[in-house]
Amino acid sequence: MSAHAHGPRQGGHLIDHFEEGAIALILGAMTVITFINVVLRYLFNSALIWGLELTSILFAWLVILGVSYAFKKTAHLGVDALINIAPPSSRRLLAIISALACVIYALLLMKGAWDYWAPYAALERTSGHWFPTGFEKTRDQAWYETDQVPMLWIFSWLEPLINQGEAYDKLPRVIPYFILPFGVALIVLRVTQATLRVISGRQESLIVSHEAEDDVERVAAANQE
Repeated sequence: MSAHAHGPRQGGHLIDHFEEGAIALILGAMTVITFINVVLRYLFNSALIWGLELTSILFAWLVILGVSYAFKKTAHLGVDALINIAPPSSRRLLAIISALACVIYALLLMKGAWDYWAPYAALERTSGHWFPTGFEKTRDQAWYETDQVPMLWIFSWLEPLINQGEAYDKLPRVIPYFILPFGVALIVLRVTQATLRVISGRQESLIVSHEAEDDVERVAAANQE
């Protein structure tokens, strides 16, 4: 009974805090790679030739994961001038409308993310201009590789699966570009969760409220003392 009771809860807990762990790991990896490159360059006149490209890839992952994390923490900035001058009775309705608009926009991003990534995974793009209406024949681009990042043996299973058994000399682009459908799916999840909180009245809006300004002023005043 205990295993059944705690299993789903633990799984939900891991999903809920996924961005925090991933962001911490990415920041740590970027710091280590950059530090090693600085040491190699200034002490040994050498460098990790793939260091800059890998750091750029990790930064892209960091940004996209950060978007979903900010929705979860209600940390996105926004313009609330119109909301603030609206009567209190209308503010919740405006917040719900804006939240639903964000959900629709996130779904549009999901289609675009899949359509961009799919050819690199030897998959088909979706048809339809705005929302997917099916799948359409797509030119296979699974053979595309990164410029400098070496191929890792843990991804060798991709070669017979999507590259017709041919070995990759460098890391295939399908790996770093995977952040697009995966990260946007997280954004859809977090925006939907935040929208449900707005509808239920547990959250005012999707953006940081003006109370953040009070916190900044409070910290500034404390530093002047």
